[in-house]
Amino acid sequence: MDGDQDYAPRYGRILLKLSGESFKGNRQFGIDHEAVEFLASQVRQVHDRGVGIAIVVGGGNFWRGAEFEKLGMDRASADHAGMLATVMNSLVLQDWLEREGLSVRTLTAIPMETVAESYIGRRAIWHIERERVVICAAGMGNTFMSTDTAASHRAIELGAEVLMLAKNNVDGVYDSDPNLNPHATKFDQITHQSALERRLQFIDSTALSFAMDNGMPIMVFDIFTDGNLAALVSGRHVGTRITTDEAGEQISMGAPTIPPLV
Repeated sequence: MDGDQDYAPRYGRILLKLSGESFKGNRQFGIDHEAVEFLASQVRQVHDRGVGIAIVVGGGNFWRGAEFEKLGMDRASADHAGMLATVMNSLVLQDWLEREGLSVRTLTAIPMETVAESYIGRRAIWHIERERVVICAAGMGNTFMSTDTAASHRAIELGAEVLMLAKNNVDGVYDSDPNLNPHATKFDQITHQSALERRLQFIDSTALSFAMDNGMPIMVFDIFTDGNLAALVSGRHVGTRITTDEAGEQISMGAPTIPPLV
């Protein structure tokens, strides 16, 4: 793929959302170093093409606040614990990206000066302009806000041209969960509004509404297929594209495929 002119970047700056689930690979909990190594290699492929990259990470491989809330835990406390989980993932990802030879800065929405820089939008842009990968940790720093919402917000604030929503074990947006329904239909393209009306569960509704209101396109794709991220950045069609375009939905004619995890 290196040197292929077809992979010249279409986007100058992207926001990549990595779920906490992607960090655990085939494990039930925690971090699979092979999975993180693979994620770092995919980011490097894009960075090597001159694309500015900001990354928002989730923390579901360590902590799911909603589950603890069901057990009676205070929601705000559960959310704060979840933010700390994202910081752990961010530091691990930072280390693997640096092993790939990239310059990286982790910025946290919760101040913790001995661990990382505090998140300031202008500072994040300053780093991106100097060809550093910026990892945005701790979500929005606010309770009752998901990392999906943080990703949507950061994409707009940092001037990204697209929000790339990386998935594992799902290669796009379906009308139902393809892991549970073998007859689920995949969308090649859908509008933000239609996705909201259908209550599709690939992203939370607050994040989707915020992207729609600000005209931010979203790409949903399988991150664990080598080259998918670079292909998307080049403008090739991978996964599902969510836009404000009223041209209508495009439904995949092929059978749903469920790619294996790394």
